[in-house]
Amino acid sequence: MFQVKWKGKDLFDRVCRTLGLRETWFFGLRYNIKDTAAWLKMEKRVLDQEVPKEEPITLHFLAKFYPENAEEELVQDITQHLFFLQVKRKILEEEIHCPPEASVLLASYAVHAKYGDYDPNVHKPGFLAEEELLPKRVINLYQMTAEMWEERITACYAEHRGRTRDEAEMEYLKIAQDLDMYGVNYFLIRNKKGTDLLLGVDALGLHIYEPDNRLTPKCSFPWNEIRNISYSDKEFTIKPLDKKTNVFKFNSSRLRVNKLILQLCIGNHDLFMRRRRVDSLEVQQMKAQAREERARKQVERQRLQREKQLREEAERARDELERRLIQLQDEAHMANEALLRSEQTADLLAEKAQIAEEEAKLLAQKAAEAETEMQRIKVTAIRGQEERRLMEQKMLEAEMLALKMAEESERRAKEADQLKQDLQEAKESERRAKHKLLEITSRALYTSPGLPSDSMPPDLSFSRENLSFDFKDTDMKRLSMEIEKEKVEYMEKSKHLQEQLNELKTEIESLKLKERETPLDIIHNQNTEQGTSKHSNFKKLTLQSTKSRVAFFEEL
Repeated sequence: MFQVKWKGKDLFDRVCRTLGLRETWFFGLRYNIKDTAAWLKMEKRVLDQEVPKEEPITLHFLAKFYPENAEEELVQDITQHLFFLQVKRKILEEEIHCPPEASVLLASYAVHAKYGDYDPNVHKPGFLAEEELLPKRVINLYQMTAEMWEERITACYAEHRGRTRDEAEMEYLKIAQDLDMYGVNYFLIRNKKGTDLLLGVDALGLHIYEPDNRLTPKCSFPWNEIRNISYSDKEFTIKPLDKKTNVFKFNSSRLRVNKLILQLCIGNHDLFMRRRRVDSLEVQQMKAQAREERARKQVERQRLQREKQLREEAERARDELERRLIQLQDEAHMANEALLRSEQTADLLAEKAQIAEEEAKLLAQKAAEAETEMQRIKVTAIRGQEERRLMEQKMLEAEMLALKMAEESERRAKEADQLKQDLQEAKESERRAKHKLLEITSRALYTSPGLPSDSMPPDLSFSRENLSFDFKDTDMKRLSMEIEKEKVEYMEKSKHLQEQLNELKTEIESLKLKERETPLDIIHNQNTEQGTSKHSNFKKLTLQSTKSRVAFFEEL
């Protein structure tokens, strides 16, 4: 609960404790007064300062100073997350100029920080429809629909698989810190000649810009070259470390702005010198705790990865067993159908054999009757020549009929034998089909996924003992070696990042509307063509003598 007697430090400490924030030196409480930003002073009572008096009093907890290298300086996850949110907001609101290709890549890391690993079954087309991911300037610069932007962001997002959300936020900051306007506070000033200029204050030093070009400073003064900073009314005086060099002065628009410039200069200068000294005991403890926490998270991540891998293997084994079961069921079904067809064929052949046998008996009976008739005809042959001739003719006919009946009987007998042989083969086929069905059923009993869990293959089971780890010195040393290895690979990653940005730029370049480019877009493109970057330009400017830079500033 806020108390009237609280000083700025009391309120600031309460906010930091609530957030669990220990890297407090980067942050402050900001408020707006008469269109000018101001920061709450720690040593004065809150209500004695020029804070808005209307209730509730609105103060913004923001980063006041930026690190030179986010990866090396930001220790706590909460510090990293607060910087990520603030830088992301500044890029989307175009307070920091960001080229289109970098905007797409940064958007993909922001998506990863929110949604985790890309999963095509979950992250389907349209899942980014309600997200604000790109500056409006970038969207208006190209003839691209929202679906086309989402497709390109998702393609980059899919490549980040395996990173944690904290790692995605850090990758975002590592890209953003190389943007020209990152961490720079701009103020309108005039030199001795009355020329309108912009003063930029950031973690590296003071920079002088032309009003229409906030990307490329005309001259820079690093903090280690500045001996003293002071102001009197609206006039600001900076004394270089080289005593032979004249002081240089400039005028700001109002006294309140001079106070703000001085605050930012002192704070950035202190942090600049602090980075170049041995870490304090508090920072060393924080870094040690952060390393332990990262080691613990790494071990936990590896454990979860192994569990996930085992689970995926078990699911694949289950799917394979289910597939095999379906295959066996299909084979059993086909064997049953074959057995049914064999039984039907055997029944049909048995019926035909029985019919053939009855026909053979009937033909044999008719042949016997014909033989009897022939004997009777022979007995009555003596009745006369005519009768004998007739009888001989009839006898001849009877003999022919008997011969024909005998041939037919023989053919029917052979057919009956063949049917009996076919019946035997059908019974043998039925026996084999029953044997195969019995064999398939036996195999299915051993391979069915419905068996109890203790019958699973031994390589799919694991105990909790295999998933526990001890924090040993060897683990810490190994992780330290991995961190050193990551530093060695930094240049290679930077090269890969530049290639990725160039590839994105090439993909969307043909859809750009040149007439919609802003002045800063044009300046950025010129710098890119000339191979000028934020850091290379700063190094080039600081190679000049301090005296020549002061003279250059006064002549602008």
